[in-house]
Amino acid sequence: MKNDRHKRLTHADRSRRRHSLRESPCRPTLRFTPTAWAKLLFLRDYGDSEIGGFAICAADDLLLVEDVCLVAQCASRASVAFEDRSVADFFDRQVDLGRRPEQFARVWAHTHPGGCPRPSGTDEETFHRVFGGCDWAVMFILARGGQSYARLRFTKGPGADMEIPVTVDYSRSFTGSEHEQWEGEYHSNVKIADGPCGFKQSALTPELAELSPSKRHSPRSRRVRKEW
Repeated sequence: MKNDRHKRLTHADRSRRRHSLRESPCRPTLRFTPTAWAKLLFLRDYGDSEIGGFAICAADDLLLVEDVCLVAQCASRASVAFEDRSVADFFDRQVDLGRRPEQFARVWAHTHPGGCPRPSGTDEETFHRVFGGCDWAVMFILARGGQSYARLRFTKGPGADMEIPVTVDYSRSFTGSEHEQWEGEYHSNVKIADGPCGFKQSALTPELAELSPSKRHSPRSRRVRKEW
């Protein structure tokens, strides 16, 4: 009887803790500005394939997405593969703009052309292999039907994985839609493949934070490598 009661109490305690975590106002939330969200919706719906990119986050709020940037990629309905050189050039530009790696290389955003936002086996393998060396990272998926998925992973200390809510922060200003610019970014970067595309490991590994050969030995490049 005592053991049964203990089991019931333990289960109840776990349920309360899970409920408390879901309802806690301090729970991490991935937030998008209205402009970043509008751009992501436009890019998701522009073609029939998956697309992927990097979220640009606020310097003082690393879970507030202010922009989503595409890099050159091979895309299909089931997968995406980034081009190494394009990723390195993207890192170059972000560092030149004064951004830190945690602002532009921690939130991996991609879309699913179907109605399910849950990560595929390939998504899980990619997230583990590519972002496993980062102290923290987020995998974000937006499905065509409007459903979304976000998971925050910590690797420091004991480590942890947790699904987190996604919301649009309408307290932030909407700077307007730039459809022509977004369309140009899509056409400049997305190449549709007939078959599946593999996600290259080197496309997102910390080694690419060393940037292009011309900048690998610059003081700024060394700072990026250290921060990774």
